[in-house]
Formats: sequence, C-alpha cells, structure tokens
Amino acid sequence: MNLLGMIGGTSWHSTIEYYRLLNELVGDKIGTQQNPPLLLYSLNVKLMRENDSEKIKNSYLEIAQKLESAGSKAIIICANTPHMVYDFVQPKIKVPILHIADAVAREAKQKSYKKLGLLGTRPTMQGDFLQGRLRDKHQIETLIPADNFIDETHRFISEELTQGKFSDAAKSFYLEQMQLLKERGAEAIILGCTELPMLIQEKDTEIPLLDTTKLHAEMATEFILKD
Repeated sequence: MNLLGMIGGTSWHSTIEYYRLLNELVGDKIGTQQNPPLLLYSLNVKLMRENDSEKIKNSYLEIAQKLESAGSKAIIICANTPHMVYDFVQPKIKVPILHIADAVAREAKQKSYKKLGLLGTRPTMQGDFLQGRLRDKHQIETLIPADNFIDETHRFISEELTQGKFSDAAKSFYLEQMQLLKERGAEAIILGCTELPMLIQEKDTEIPLLDTTKLHAEMATEFILKD
C-alpha cells in the first residue's frame, strides 16, 4: 500500500472522519485484518482563523514538504477551505495533492450532474479554488446562496460546526438553503464543508447530496491501494 500524508486539524472533528473513513474503506477492499499506512500532521486551526493568506500558504507548504520528506506518496488536505493553497503548494512538491474538487467532479459526472449547489465557508463559496476547478477542468457550474445568506452560512460553520456543535437551527437553515438552490436549478448539493455531512445526511432531504469528505476519502483509498 502507498503511504498517504494527511494534513488535518481544521477542524479535528472532520480529521477524525477522514481517518475513520480511510480505514473503513481500505478494510472494505482488502479485509479488516489490515489497515492503511497514514501519516497525519494536525495543525492548529488558529492558523486559518488569523486570515493571513501568506502565512497560511507557507505553513501548508512547510507541512506538505515534511510529509513528502517522510515518504508520503500523495497528500490529502482534510478539509475544503484549505484547498485555497493548492495552486501555491502543488508546484513546489513532487508528490500529488489529491484535490477535493476532482473527487466531487468524478461523482457528479457519474450521475450526469452539470449544475451543483455549493454550501461551505465564505472562502469556499466565494473563492475560485473549488468553483473554478469544477468549471475550468470539469465544465461543471456551481451555484451559491444569495448574498444575504452568505454570512449566516459561514457563521454556522465557523462558530458551531467546527466547534463540534450541531444544532437544530443550523440543520434547518442549511436544509432551507438547499431547497432554494434546487429552485434555482441545482441538480445536487455539494456539502463543501467537512462538518456538514456530520449535520445533514441523505435521509434528511430528497435533494441529492455530494459529501466531499466521503468522496475525497474514496479517491484517497484508490491511491493507497494503487500498484
């Protein structure tokens, strides 16, 4: 099996989900008597809260280089928002970073989805690192909540979900946003925050959901087991 480097910590709740999924998915393929070789670097979430883009990019580069030097054959960033560093970090290391948008696109293409709603943090929704990759590399259009809902969409994640709080108010809010995105033409909803699938599951809505955590872990599992 190939050694996979993991950059986690944003938040540690979602990092646990990645670790659990990778072990379960590999076990499903080769049996539970084995588990995958994983090298985890869990950074301090305070880095992201400082909103210093240069510090964030350079910190992720330093971590990626450490994982590469330690023998990782590929790297996954265990959250959506930190993929903002991908274009800065990837050219500076020799091993691939498995991009979360590519995992989403693969599933969307299998289901023939061409227009997706996107929920996540403000940078994930308004930045181009996820929307742009889906558009330019995969020809998939994304829709985000209306401007007057952006702040609340971000607030629930930053103040509740990443702190391990999963409230009924948050769940009701996101279900309402999903319905509004569907009415605007979204064929499915990207749960573009690794804590969102911990709040909302398929059984909660008739709208198809794309769980970025699970799809990313599935892509990583294939890499771990690749000859």
